[in-house]
Amino acid sequence: MKVFAAINLVRRRMSSTRWLACMLIVLVLAGCSGKNPHQLIVGMELSSPPFDMTDEHNQPTGIDVELAHALGDALGREMVIRNTSFEGLIPALQTGKIDLILSSMTITAQRAESIDFSDAYLHVGICLLVNAGSDVRRADDLNRPGRKVVVKNNTTGYFYAQEHLPNAELLQITEPGACVLEVVQGKADAFIYDQFSVFQYQRQNPKTTRAVLEPLRKENWGIGVRKGNAELLRQVNAFLADFRARKGLETIAGKYLAADRQAFEAMGNPFSF
Repeated sequence: MKVFAAINLVRRRMSSTRWLACMLIVLVLAGCSGKNPHQLIVGMELSSPPFDMTDEHNQPTGIDVELAHALGDALGREMVIRNTSFEGLIPALQTGKIDLILSSMTITAQRAESIDFSDAYLHVGICLLVNAGSDVRRADDLNRPGRKVVVKNNTTGYFYAQEHLPNAELLQITEPGACVLEVVQGKADAFIYDQFSVFQYQRQNPKTTRAVLEPLRKENWGIGVRKGNAELLRQVNAFLADFRARKGLETIAGKYLAADRQAFEAMGNPFSF
């Protein structure tokens, strides 16, 4: 009661305009400090099965989603998955809209200038999804005039094509599904993307595409943490080391990637966690 009396006293001594301005400031400050300390907001682009996707009820699912929840259990914090475009993930982390990036993101020197990365949780590579009617057998076949290569913006496939395929025409598209459609319809000779996704897309389009799974180069995926958040980075790395030792990543992968692993090992291109 004394608090309300004090507020009313202040209100009587102030003009209505000044009173409203003060109340707005209080509300803004309350909003800024209202973040739930028991939650971690994880940014993902939910369009890259089997790692980042949604189920039939439009709920997040996949390897990265399960890994995020396992991390939350280890840290005693609730993980909130926020669907974010791949291009928007790093800006969202830098501005505090999310706390972590866990979205099949390759560790690169360029990205490490803007954010910190955890230790790698997956070792994989990028490769080619090729139109079934194309005579392309390897990346070198694409580096000549008349070839069309589709890439997803700001991915390592995009940067690889810029560096190694200067003679090809690059088609830059935001959505991976749209990239696949370009290959399916014969509008592009190939799509450069990670091995897991290429394998899945080829299985979905067996008559119109071929998967050239030989890696163009090998890469490591990591969890992104905001610069300066050393304690959270330490916790993430400690979790990954323990989870790997307990074969946790192998268990999750077994639910989604059993067929992929057999195919890759048969070709002499095994992947590892």
